[in-house]
Amino acid sequence: MSRRSLTLLVAGVLVLALGIIGAIMPVPYVILSPGPTVNTLGAQDGKALIQIDGHRTYPTSGHLNLTTVTYQGGPGARLDLFTALRAWFDPKQAVVPQEALFPPNESQQQVDQENAAQMTGSQESATAAALSELKIPYDTAVAVGDTTKGMPADGKLKAGDVIVAVDGTKVTDADKAAQLISGRKPGKEVRLTVRRGGKTQDITLKTAAGEQHKAMVGVAVKQQFEFPFKVHISVGDIGGPSAGTMFALGMIDKLTPGDLTGGRFVAGTGEITPDGQVGPIGGIQQKLRGARDAGATVFLTPKDNCKDAAAARPDGLRLVKVDTLHDAVQALDALRTGKGKVPACG
Repeated sequence: MSRRSLTLLVAGVLVLALGIIGAIMPVPYVILSPGPTVNTLGAQDGKALIQIDGHRTYPTSGHLNLTTVTYQGGPGARLDLFTALRAWFDPKQAVVPQEALFPPNESQQQVDQENAAQMTGSQESATAAALSELKIPYDTAVAVGDTTKGMPADGKLKAGDVIVAVDGTKVTDADKAAQLISGRKPGKEVRLTVRRGGKTQDITLKTAAGEQHKAMVGVAVKQQFEFPFKVHISVGDIGGPSAGTMFALGMIDKLTPGDLTGGRFVAGTGEITPDGQVGPIGGIQQKLRGARDAGATVFLTPKDNCKDAAAARPDGLRLVKVDTLHDAVQALDALRTGKGKVPACG
């Protein structure tokens, strides 16, 4: 065999070996791509995505679309080197370290459970924000999430219990309840007034020492909302907290006469707090592309995402900067009527 033939053979073997390695070698990255958009004013499987029972609703038109990001890779899903490299050169996709999205040693089941919990919390926060914006009163309560085995609350408090008072002081805020419990020396007793199954009872617990020597009873409390009417949101297997702003706007549009969008195709994103603060999200570039591909002409953008959004804005998509739910409502009013300022990104 000639030297030239041998060289070609060796080179071919090396290329083949590298190809095999690239095809099977896992890399700790995740590929982000534009996901589907869903109209919060629309329907899923023949049912309204946002269903409101017990309060008058009004007809709506146009779109208020939540936006999503799909991903390849992550816990339990091997991403090979060649796939990651192909995505690297695709302007619609982003390749990010897996650890930037998922905590280490977390299973896919845990990820799914967390995303579902975040979606539920987002819907509750969105309902609270929408009602607050519309000046519709609602109540809050402190609910027991779970208890720590071996701690004072174990076996005495149950998930779903509502803590009405701490040492006789009425509580409706979870943080306030936690502060009242920890605001004593470890070993001192605390009296919790608890509502369970429609009945109220007092439960006295001896506190234990927790982190930084603070008193604790081993109970996780969470904020619970008690709304004056029922709101049900159905989005299938979409998870995470970033649809909150669009849920809240969809509710406002349904609960008020007139048309919030003016018939426009509006999309957007943003986490939301019960008091209407809009927070930043990840994957803004992919959400912009997904929204424009779906037909959106206006995109409601969290203020802290504006810099990245402006750099990635697709042609034909107007970026509207929002910091609160009230900002978003005012901006949509200005777009519809032609009166007032519409804050822009960039």
